[in-house]
Amino acid sequence: MAAAAAALVALWPATVASQTTADSLPAGAASLQSAGGATLNSQDGISQANFALRQREGAVLVAQEAAARAAARQRAAERAAAAAAAQQAQQQQAQQQAQQPAASQAPPAPSGSPQQIAMSMLGSYGWSSGQFSCLDSLWNEESGWNVYATNPSSGAYGIPQALPGSKMASAGPDWQSDAATQIEWGLTYIQSTYGSPCAAWAHEEADGWY
Repeated sequence: MAAAAAALVALWPATVASQTTADSLPAGAASLQSAGGATLNSQDGISQANFALRQREGAVLVAQEAAARAAARQRAAERAAAAAAAQQAQQQQAQQQAQQPAASQAPPAPSGSPQQIAMSMLGSYGWSSGQFSCLDSLWNEESGWNVYATNPSSGAYGIPQALPGSKMASAGPDWQSDAATQIEWGLTYIQSTYGSPCAAWAHEEADGWY
């Protein structure tokens, strides 16, 4: 009996120690698990932060690429507008150059005395020089070939005695003082009304006016 008690006493510390160690393992394991869980949670946070950073960097790159494309389109549009303006300027210059020779080839303005001017114009109306004698008689009778001749009773004016004188503005703005303008109007009037200077002179001789 005494021997059994001694054996029991000898085994008790080991049993208690063993139980104590066994009881403490779950706590230690829980502590390691808790520590491991914290480590895992920390790694998850870093991964999420890196992902968010990459997202922001990607958004910045997308915005930069969009801005670069917009700038490229703007430059292309500006180049196209400049090319169109240059082409238009070249076309205008070509038109001006084409018009210059035409202007230089224009017939010179008639010069000389009113009679000489009238003689030089007869051919453009389809009349021969033989018509000039009739025209000379007609306008000698009407105005004496005076560009400022004015009929005090009727108001007829100029070499052809246009009534009113302002009718001659259809031949040029200088109708009041330019012999060529007055003669051009007078010859046009004679052609449309009588057909020729000699026919107009015949009417003048018969009726005293034309």
